[in-house]
Formats: sequence, C-alpha cells, structure tokens
Amino acid sequence: MNQIKKLELIGFKSFYERTHLPFQEGVTAIVGPNGCGKSNISDAISWVVGSQSAKTLRTSGKMEDVIFNGTEKRKPTNYAEVILTLSIDARVDVPGFPDFDQNNFTVSRRLYRSGESEYYLDGNRCRLRDLQLLLE
Repeated sequence: MNQIKKLELIGFKSFYERTHLPFQEGVTAIVGPNGCGKSNISDAISWVVGSQSAKTLRTSGKMEDVIFNGTEKRKPTNYAEVILTLSIDARVDVPGFPDFDQNNFTVSRRLYRSGESEYYLDGNRCRLRDLQLLLE
C-alpha cells in the first residue's frame, strides 16, 4: 500500500521551526482553527513532489513566497524545505538510485530566496524528473 509516513517542514509558509508530522496507517485528520496552517500542510505535499505553480500553492504569484517571511518576533528564513517520507508498492527503477528502499524513502525539496531549487531522493541530490518518474 502506498503511504505517506512522515512530513517535515522547515521555513515553509507559516512553519518557521522544524515541524514533524507523523502519519499513521489508516485515517489521519488535521484539525484546528482557521489560520493555523492546515492548508499549508497539503500545499507542502504538493510542493515537495514538484508542483511548479505558485498560484496552486496559494501564494501571490512567486514561488519564493512559500519561504517563511518573518513576523514581529521571528526573522525571515533564507530557504524553505519539505521532506516527505513515503512507502510505495510498485517497484520503480530510478536511474542513478538503484538501491533506495521503496518501503521507506524520502523525497525532499529546498528553495532558496535566490530562486534556486533543489530536489533530493533519500538525501541525495536528484532532478525533478527523477522524482516524477518515481511517483507516477
């Protein structure tokens, strides 16, 4: 069974501090009052797997808007990073990554204020296309 196991956010939208969200097997619900960041969690999942549209991530139009912009008490961060731990059923060969464990692997994305974006598979830098092949 394909499963999201954990989501980690660092400097993504309203998540200034490193935030870990474990997902158990079965139904997981995220509840809270308006404005607490619930929809930012689904945005983070879309973003880490390669969303290229800033508008679908509910930003003002620039991808850099997903980076925490600061508050009166906290400085802006220099980057946003999302790390998603997954398990998938299908055996997929990703060129350059022959030994990754399909039952427990991470996909991550980091975006700097400069606009530079990096993608990782199990902590190793990769191309967006590699992740797209894996997650098709």
